[in-house]
Amino acid sequence: MIITRTPFRISFAGGGSDLANYYEKYVGSVLSVSINKYIYLSMHPYFEEDAYLLKYSKTEHAQTVDEIQHPIIRTIFKKYDIKGVDFNSSADIPSGTGLASSSAFTVGLINLCNAYTDKYMNKQDIADLACKVEIEDLKEPIGKQDQYACACGGLNFIEFQKDGTVDVEKLFLQSDAYRVLEKNLLMFYTGKTRAAGSILAEQKKNTTDDKAKIENLHKMVQLSRNLKEELLKGNTNAMGEILHTGWMYKKELANGISNPDIDSAYDIAMHNGALGGKLLGAGGGGFLLFYVEEQHRSRVRRALSKLKEIDFKFDTKGTSIVYYNKTNLYRSDR
Repeated sequence: MIITRTPFRISFAGGGSDLANYYEKYVGSVLSVSINKYIYLSMHPYFEEDAYLLKYSKTEHAQTVDEIQHPIIRTIFKKYDIKGVDFNSSADIPSGTGLASSSAFTVGLINLCNAYTDKYMNKQDIADLACKVEIEDLKEPIGKQDQYACACGGLNFIEFQKDGTVDVEKLFLQSDAYRVLEKNLLMFYTGKTRAAGSILAEQKKNTTDDKAKIENLHKMVQLSRNLKEELLKGNTNAMGEILHTGWMYKKELANGISNPDIDSAYDIAMHNGALGGKLLGAGGGGFLLFYVEEQHRSRVRRALSKLKEIDFKFDTKGTSIVYYNKTNLYRSDR
């Protein structure tokens, strides 16, 4: 039995600049952090030596890899020639909530298959392969930030170069600033999940053809760079203003990013002391994130009491193997 644990992520600024249609022309950048909410994947030999028993949001029993319905599992199992396994997935947070669940799944599965087949790959290489699986093999209209955030873990400034390479810079804050930043971020569930694909597809088109929206994305990239500098100086309150400004820009990139319920909850938080916030992920549902100083946290929580608050801390490890037992992992006749 082998078990991997892969964190979900929160993106603060620059989202959208990790799409190829943008970074291949201008260079993109985001600032994000992984959090202690995880997806756990496990695998061990299945009783039927060449078949598959797969348990995630549904249960599959497949005789061949081509019969596997889950596209990510099917694609990665083909790459690693995985056969005869019992695979299980469970997560702390439901999918479709803006915390990069799909990419966390892909990253965790690559890590799991590496361990299962005795292969080594560093975390950035895991992220790179996850991008290839999701973007090139499966043609998902997504960017690259989630794979690197979930694989590498920690607080990172990530740049997407014109040639497709990705640079991950770990941000090491002063200990006091790190603790204040972590405590001042509050996250609330809107009660709605959404599929990111349609919103991202429209955003991709708009930031290719619409000069005003491209300019918005330029400003969002600059916000990620400004935030990096302010955090390194210990100015955690800059997070509030930058989140707010970035959210105003983001809402203009595509239809469906926000809606009246989201706007109402956002306005309530701002009127009760939040310095800024944003909806996490592509838009349409999921989690609202706010930066709130200590003296206003109780008031914001009361004002948003109808929404479920999710307590979290920052993760520093990224994707990792949390259980590894090779006893009976390989059958004696192989």
